This record gives sequence, structure tokens and C-alpha cells, in this order.
Amino acid sequence: MFNQLQPMPADPILGLLSQFREDPRPVKVDLGVGVYKDAHGNTPILACVKTAERIRTETETTKVYIGPAGSDKFNRLICDLAFGEGHSVIEQNRVRSVSTPGGTGSLKVAADFIKRCNPNATMWVSDPTWANHISLFKGAGLKVEAYPYYDQQNNVLKFDEMLAALKLLGPDDVVLLHACCHNPTGQDLSEAQWDQVVEVAAERGFTPLIDMAYQGFGDSLDRDAYGVRKMAAAVDAMLLCASCSKNFGLYRERIGACAVVTKDSVKADIALSVMLHVIRAIYSMPPAHGAALVETILGSAELTQQWHEELAVMRDRINGNRAMLVDKIKAAGVNRDFSFIARQKGMFSFLGITPEQVELLKRDYAIYMVGSSRISVAGITEENVDYLANSIAAIL
Repeated sequence: MFNQLQPMPADPILGLLSQFREDPRPVKVDLGVGVYKDAHGNTPILACVKTAERIRTETETTKVYIGPAGSDKFNRLICDLAFGEGHSVIEQNRVRSVSTPGGTGSLKVAADFIKRCNPNATMWVSDPTWANHISLFKGAGLKVEAYPYYDQQNNVLKFDEMLAALKLLGPDDVVLLHACCHNPTGQDLSEAQWDQVVEVAAERGFTPLIDMAYQGFGDSLDRDAYGVRKMAAAVDAMLLCASCSKNFGLYRERIGACAVVTKDSVKADIALSVMLHVIRAIYSMPPAHGAALVETILGSAELTQQWHEELAVMRDRINGNRAMLVDKIKAAGVNRDFSFIARQKGMFSFLGITPEQVELLKRDYAIYMVGSSRISVAGITEENVDYLANSIAAIL
């Protein structure tokens, strides 16, 4: 059975990480991996998480399964965080949520759920989008198409083209939207643009699937959720995939959530029953530890405040890195305008150089990024930014 297997190509980001680790050069820069790093290049455990872990260790009494939906408290608190306490879909009992193995697990659940709801549905993703989006949706047997999103030549949003494409869609279509901190471009919709997208969704009747992997990493927890909350209030049906990997720093705990919004509470119960049936066939029961940490933090006013403060530090560092890189590139004598990087949000941006120039940076300067020139802004530090800027100047 296995003799005819052919090796699969390595994931470009994971392969890049391996190359970086094996590079013996003493000065090297990793701009590939999408995790937060502090000024020293470390990915620390948040203090609020450390406290929550201690509480969890002291109070946990069993390791029995928690059920396919996960923790009721986590599901309630994560919906309050995403939709906002008192949102109409919560007050009207129109939303159901399950905890999942990370944001990727949430997207897998959503993909299989969509296939179960409508086998002929077409999944529309932004051009470009996170590569794993396409793999997940195609893996569920869904047809995947792309709508215009980002102009890589001019580093601007193709909003008019995007809106025109969405106006052609209908009830058999599902549209993936990034809530904030678009991966890989860093180019988000403005609130006014979100308003227009929401209006088109309500008018055309397609189903929005909003991926919110970075709530709190853009402007604030509330502003980053603007599109989610606006959309949920306007449509009869939508899906939300959320992740706690980035904003809680719980990368290896693999905790996320998948929420479905329906027209009324009866339909919400039916949708949840189908989603639980989907989950049973994928992983049966979700992990409990990450959800317990999140609900411990969000269930404590003191820990929530501490989390807000630590999240602000991470957000401000990333935004500061953006401005710092733009200034350093200019100071290195580059005439080309890189100011778009400072205007974008979240972990990623396209540097806007060619694959050949990306290869030069890796070969001659030990600076690692994916071939599209997508960079993880968190990999920039005060110690490496001058070297990075001067290297960019050299290859340009």
C-alpha cells in the first residue's frame, strides 16, 4: 500500500525555519515564522497565563473528556470577547460556539460543516490569503475561488474590485474574510469598507466566514472585532473562526473556537447538532487545558486587566517595529517608498521585492523570508534592524 507513495514538498515556512536553524552564520535574521517575539527574539509566556496555569494545576480534579463542544464557560466568554457583551446575536440566543484544536482546527470544523450544509458551496478567499486556508477548504471537498484583494505592485487594497466581485455572489457562496491583521498582507479593511462589505453580504445572501486569528494585535480588542460585530448584526447566517494562539500566546496549547450564527435559536441548536456530528468524525473531543487557561483569565477581572496590558505591549511592539523598519530603510539611503509597512497591521507584510531578491537576502545576508517577500514583523529587533535595512538597501 505504501510503496507507491511519493514525497510531498516541504511546507515553505516550516522548511525555511529548518534552513534558518541550520545556518551556521553568527548574524542571521528570521522573518519567516509567524510568532510574536520580544526585543530579545524570545516568545515569552504571558504572566497572566503563568498565573492561570498555577490556578489550573491547583484546582483541576479530573482528566475525563470534556465533550465535543468543549467548555461551556470558554465558549461563552470567547463569544463575549469576539461579538462583544450584549451583542444582539448573544441577546437573541442566535449563536453557538465550540472549542477547537487551535485556529486551524476551527477552520477545519467550519470547512466540513459547510460541506455538510451545502455540498455544492463555493468557498471564496482573498487573493492572496494564508496558504493553509486553501488546503483546508479543498481538503473538505469544497470548490475554492479567489476574489481580488491586494495590489502587490502598488501595495494597496483592491477594494473596488473586491466589492464588485462580491456583488456577483449568492446563497451558494461562502466568503472568507480576515477580521483584522490580514495574513499575509497586513492590509485591513477600514471601518467604512467593512460597512460596504456587510451591506453587500446582507443584500446578496452569501455566507460570511470570518477568520479572527489576531484580535487585539491590530488596533485594540474592540476595534479589531468591528467587522465581526457589524456583520453578525446584519446577516442571518455567518461563521466565525477564532484563535487564542497569538493574543494569549498559547501557540502550543492549540485552542481556538468555531461559532455559528443563525436566524433564530431553534436553527442555532440544529446547526450546533450538525457541527458536533462533524467534530465527532474529526477529533471527537477537544483538548481542555488551553480553554481552561483562557476562561480563567477572562473570568477574573484582575487577570483580564493584566492580559489587556500584556497584549498592549505586544501590539505596540509590532506597530513600533513597522515604523522603525521604514525609518531605517530610508536612513540606509533607499529612495523607494516603504511607508505602507507602517500603515499596515498585525504580524505580516509583503516587503515587495522579487523572489530573486529574497534569495539574495538569504544567500548573502542570512535573512530568511518566504519567496513572496512576506515578512513576520515580530522578527525585527532593535539589534537586527540596522543590519536588515542595510541588507535591503544592498540588494535593491
